[in-house]
Amino acid sequence: MFDNLKKRFGGIPKSDREIKLTKQALEEKIIESLVESDASVETAEEVWRRMQPALEGRSRKLSPGDYAGILRNAISEIFEVQKAATDITAVDKRPYIILFLGINGTGKTTTIAKVAKLLKDKGKRVVIAASDTFRAGAIDQISIWGERLGITVIKHQHGSDPSAVAFDAINHAVARKLDYVLIDTAGRMQTNKNLIEEMKKIRRVSKPDHTVAVIDAMAGQDAINQAKTFMEQVSFDSIIVTKLDTDAKGGSMITMAAEIKKPILYVCMGQEPEDIMPFSSEWFLDRILPQ
Repeated sequence: MFDNLKKRFGGIPKSDREIKLTKQALEEKIIESLVESDASVETAEEVWRRMQPALEGRSRKLSPGDYAGILRNAISEIFEVQKAATDITAVDKRPYIILFLGINGTGKTTTIAKVAKLLKDKGKRVVIAASDTFRAGAIDQISIWGERLGITVIKHQHGSDPSAVAFDAINHAVARKLDYVLIDTAGRMQTNKNLIEEMKKIRRVSKPDHTVAVIDAMAGQDAINQAKTFMEQVSFDSIIVTKLDTDAKGGSMITMAAEIKKPILYVCMGQEPEDIMPFSSEWFLDRILPQ
């Protein structure tokens, strides 16, 4: 996990001796390491800018430990956005409505199942709305997850009104005094204007308390473009990053914090319902930086 970025960062100091790099050479190596690991150029330059105060006058007298600490502090500053994260497992409102966005292939439906299990394990009562009615396979997939987890899934026929499914799920939760409604959605909003409008309608009808963008860690810069499109067209409150068990490079997660400025709530590593964990910037930094 994040081996590419950690290897690149770790390769800048070659030994325990002082690093003999000009400031320009160090800048090139830092920016190259980030960009080659899926961070945007703008984010890479922002990391370098945040390193400047600590590097002032020290570019030729920098030990590997100093280098790692300065780099860690710079990226930590970018992840200050994590302070705005909401603990969705500990809210007072009932039912608490969570809307999930994400293009096909990001693992959105499986992620909903993971969040549902997470909540159920904490003693919460959950219902899922199968509002991705444009794809019959999505209805079947979330229904199988619901059956496996013992969680009710509200669904209509393929091609029916997604907002109506969400509305029925919310009414179901209100009538039974359930704790959460998790709403699945269609996964092609990024390129299809009609589906974007449908997503806006679901938002108006369901009035979600929290909206989550599910982003594939393997998508690199395209993941950022997806998030920006969702932010501009629909808006969301936080991010869940999937597929970290694959060859994710890690740079895109720094760009999410730097450019999208929304907290990452959870990361997913695997296909089983328990393969989800709260995101921590310290956890992330430990895995991308040399010790």
